Amino acid sequence: MEAIELARAIRNRDPARPSWPETILCYAGLHAVLWHRLAHALWRIGLRGLARFVSHLGRFLTGIEIHPGARIGRRLFIDHGMGVVIGETAEIGDDVLIYHGVTLGGLSGQPGKRHPTIGNNVAIGAGAQVLGPITVGDGARIGANAVVTKDVPPNCTVVGIPARPPAGSTCSDPTVGYGITDPEDDPVGEQLAALRAELAALRARVAELERQPEPTR
Repeated sequence: MEAIELARAIRNRDPARPSWPETILCYAGLHAVLWHRLAHALWRIGLRGLARFVSHLGRFLTGIEIHPGARIGRRLFIDHGMGVVIGETAEIGDDVLIYHGVTLGGLSGQPGKRHPTIGNNVAIGAGAQVLGPITVGDGARIGANAVVTKDVPPNCTVVGIPARPPAGSTCSDPTVGYGITDPEDDPVGEQLAALRAELAALRARVAELERQPEPTR
């Protein structure tokens, strides 16, 4: 029974170590996946209006929006879950961990494959935006609030906007869920520092030009 499999996966992965009744009754991520299974089955047999209604009901009850057309593997753990959005053509492998506020969205309004394909054993940190028909390889980690619009290699960690491996990292093993290997890694801060350095250089150049005597006419 899938509910038991999901509950076992949650109990194994959640450091809070909830009891069996707590896991089954109180975890919105588990409920969202079960609602999606029903909606997806209806979607596949052509009852798309009813599938959308079931999906809408699941969103109302859990705060997690999963389009009935999305394909989801086994033991998906959506932790906390509020604000998660998974688009129609998204595909998710087995044993994936998704935190709250994550979007698996599209960048195009055209029909066809518009949403990401997520491999097995991927962790996506809170608030991350994974956009477009890209592929996130098996074992990859996406840091909190990252914006990912390009493929992520297997077993790679990416952070920041735009998402990329942390400075000095070659996709090393991350802290589970948030994709941060070193608390000192700050891609956005690095970009701001580079901009400050460039601004300082420009100011120095302007000051140097202002000190030069004007040419005689």
